[in-house]
Amino acid sequence: MSFEKILLPTDGSVFTNPAVDKAMELAKVSGGTVTALYVVDQSVYSNMPMDAAIVNVYETLEKEGREAVAYVKEKATAAGVGFEEKIVEGIPSGAINAVSKDYDIIVMGTLGRTGMSKVLMGSVAEKVIEGSKCPVMVVRSSPSKQ
Repeated sequence: MSFEKILLPTDGSVFTNPAVDKAMELAKVSGGTVTALYVVDQSVYSNMPMDAAIVNVYETLEKEGREAVAYVKEKATAAGVGFEEKIVEGIPSGAINAVSKDYDIIVMGTLGRTGMSKVLMGSVAEKVIEGSKCPVMVVRSSPSKQ
């Protein structure tokens, strides 16, 4: 199986760094291109009244997204790997799965939450695995970063 088109969802946190590194390794081995995907999470502001506050929240999330994909671009350039970026709006798991139809693999990080934390917060990675039409490589963040 060839992994020429690699989708790398990122939220810009340190917890995604191990997944960024794995995506770069995979791209180097396969001659592939990494697409950094940031999802502006609509659930954060969907219940807010439409006023200046929501504009500020949206702008903050969009800025966070630009910074997140810029970090991946920096890593791709250093690794000599092809790079593309996408910033979309939506619910993270659904948006990732919608975009993934054009990719060979998804490489994503996870916090590895268990117990009540997982029940309360859910797992984007788990929802992506359940709904994805392509293989998903989940890279767990190191325990020292949690």
